[in-house]
Amino acid sequence: MKTLILAAAVTALSILPAFADDPIAGKWRTAKDDNGNSGIIQVTHCGDTICGTLIESFDANGASVPSPNIGKKIIWNMVGKGNGAYGGGKVWSPDRDKVYSSKMQMTGNKLAVKGCVFGICRDGGNWTRAN
Repeated sequence: MKTLILAAAVTALSILPAFADDPIAGKWRTAKDDNGNSGIIQVTHCGDTICGTLIESFDANGASVPSPNIGKKIIWNMVGKGNGAYGGGKVWSPDRDKVYSSKMQMTGNKLAVKGCVFGICRDGGNWTRAN
């Protein structure tokens, strides 16, 4: 029994550094929405999944603007699938106030976001890594 507990503890601890080094972690600038607005999403780990919170909002001209959505979750329950693919999670689109079952594909500093709700799918565009 002690061996099983020790093995589980070692396995759990070995997973933590992998989460810390996940390449998706960081800030991402969204594609412009239907109104021309965009935002910066801070992507982190929330337990054993990936989530993202809106931390800054921009108008169609690229000027930083206040938004009631700052601090709200945009991404949650996303799981790494390997080779830059993420899925099984949700993405909230504030401009449409819809939650999409989503997947994301990271290639370098680009993050392609796609999602579906009630069989209607939407291309969330390519997000770019922000500094």
